[in-house]
Amino acid sequence: MEDLAAIARAVIDGDADAVDRRVSRALEEGFAAEVVLDQGLTTGMAEVGRRFRANEIFVPEVLVAARAMKAGLAHLEPIFAETGTPPVATCVIGTVRGDVHDIGKNLVSMMLRGAGFTVVDLGVNVPAPAFAAAVVEHEPEIVGLSALLTTTMIQMRPTLQAVKEVAPATRVMVGGAPVTAAFAEEIGADGYGANAAEAVDRALRLVGRSPSAD
Repeated sequence: MEDLAAIARAVIDGDADAVDRRVSRALEEGFAAEVVLDQGLTTGMAEVGRRFRANEIFVPEVLVAARAMKAGLAHLEPIFAETGTPPVATCVIGTVRGDVHDIGKNLVSMMLRGAGFTVVDLGVNVPAPAFAAAVVEHEPEIVGLSALLTTTMIQMRPTLQAVKEVAPATRVMVGGAPVTAAFAEEIGADGYGANAAEAVDRALRLVGRSPSAD
């Protein structure tokens, strides 16, 4: 299990080269892809999330760790596709209409992938009908709406309504710098994350999974 612990440490350290090497070695040594994901990459990112919530590290360090995790996922995703390993859930995510900011959205996307989600990233400046169309096409359990501006977060309400019209059971989460828990409740969102780590924890809970670390 030292190999898996080393993968987790490399993710925490943001060492993409080490993650790449160690994941490749673990697979060669016979570790199942699911085990490498759960006990290596996801364990590492869970600790990154814990440190982020505790203000022990900040966004730049989380981004570096997420990129390191992505280096490991590059080895695992083809295996999952070939074996048909089911994801935790599917999430459609995007920045709402009028907003072209994507750093936070991209971070949430990477961390969701690390937690085992299939992520359909629609990008930025996404109108409500495009979210609804993606929900019809991909049938996700969760939709994530991001906004960085007070002038654009008002687009979350009509976007949420458009999603619920085509898929009432789909859970809609919201987040971004100006967004608050009170605003999320006001517009009828199913979840809210004050930061990327919290968003992933909430997404896991919405699909009946427990976060790896509190």
